[in-house]
Amino acid sequence: MPMGLFRRRRLEAASRPPVARAAARTHSDRVARMWGDFLGSSATRSAQILLVLAVVGVIVWGSRIVSLAVLPLLIALILACALWPLVARLRRVMSPLLSAWTVFLGSIVVLGGLGWGLVVSVMSEWPRLVDQAVQGFTQLQSTVQDMSRNLPFDVSQDQFNTALNDSVNTVADWLTSSQFGAGALSGITAAGSFLTGTVLLLVILFFFLKDGDKIWAFFLSWMPDAHLPKWRASGDEALDTFGGYIRGTAIIAAVDAVGIGLALLLLGVPLALPLAVIVFLSSFIPMVGATVAGVLATLVALVANGWVVALIVLGVVILVNQLEGNFLQPIVMAHTLSLHPLVILLALTMGTVVSGLIGAILAVPLTAATWAIIKVWSGRSHPELHDPEPVAER
Repeated sequence: MPMGLFRRRRLEAASRPPVARAAARTHSDRVARMWGDFLGSSATRSAQILLVLAVVGVIVWGSRIVSLAVLPLLIALILACALWPLVARLRRVMSPLLSAWTVFLGSIVVLGGLGWGLVVSVMSEWPRLVDQAVQGFTQLQSTVQDMSRNLPFDVSQDQFNTALNDSVNTVADWLTSSQFGAGALSGITAAGSFLTGTVLLLVILFFFLKDGDKIWAFFLSWMPDAHLPKWRASGDEALDTFGGYIRGTAIIAAVDAVGIGLALLLLGVPLALPLAVIVFLSSFIPMVGATVAGVLATLVALVANGWVVALIVLGVVILVNQLEGNFLQPIVMAHTLSLHPLVILLALTMGTVVSGLIGAILAVPLTAATWAIIKVWSGRSHPELHDPEPVAER
């Protein structure tokens, strides 16, 4: 407001008669009381919450539109936070560029080795699994025939074969239909998007490993000096949360994979190594990932080895999950994942609805990091950033 207009309004207010000035003060006091009581405070807080939800909704909506760029960015950020301590150690003896290349290529070699071992194991053990599946289906057919003899109505072999052929023909018709062709075309498009996202992920990850500290320093240079300590603390909390979550989940996933994989090997279940890798990867989805992978291993054991071995595998899966949930996870993830199970479940649900499997994987670390940042800005953590410095007595 220009100084001349401000001075003129002050003079007009001073020139008002006392009755008018008293009426204005009364009106101001009435408005202050109306917005200062419980209902007014609740309305103000509700408006703030609605505004925040609207902003979050717009961000989520925009992220879904450009998900091909947003998802690789988020995954690369989380992976870079997990690998950054190793990069920082290597920088003591190497240049930043050489440290980034070493960690980047080492990660690709490890992941590529796991993928190659998975493919080789599946190709070598697939014929055995098919043979055992055929034997299991034959036993199932014999069991159904034995049970049909005790039924009050007759189920002949011809009826069973007819029902089976009808099911096979239905599947074959669907495979040759236009719906399957459209689905295959969509699958090719999805595969292209996945390849593009993977390349973008690798590029972003390399630059985060090489210049992550410079990128963060550039971001902080735009922040006001009054809020700079909180932004630094928020970055440290996000780094610790993302990195600790990935490293802790990797430890828990490795324990699950080793325990279930050894049981499968000792029991002679085919595809033991691929199933162990699936258990490891699915463990990055909290609460449900390892359980689903264990059910898959149980089904493979049921088809290939019979119900006795399947029950043993199921018992091993339950035992490993109990040890993980009651002993290992509280020790490894106590500081990183300080979220209630209900919050984790809701985050998983919303992440799955928004972005499918990738959203389910990213939902929990993003929620944990967001909560850590909220605690910084609300004073629940780092209270020294909120408490005023004591004034020294003269």
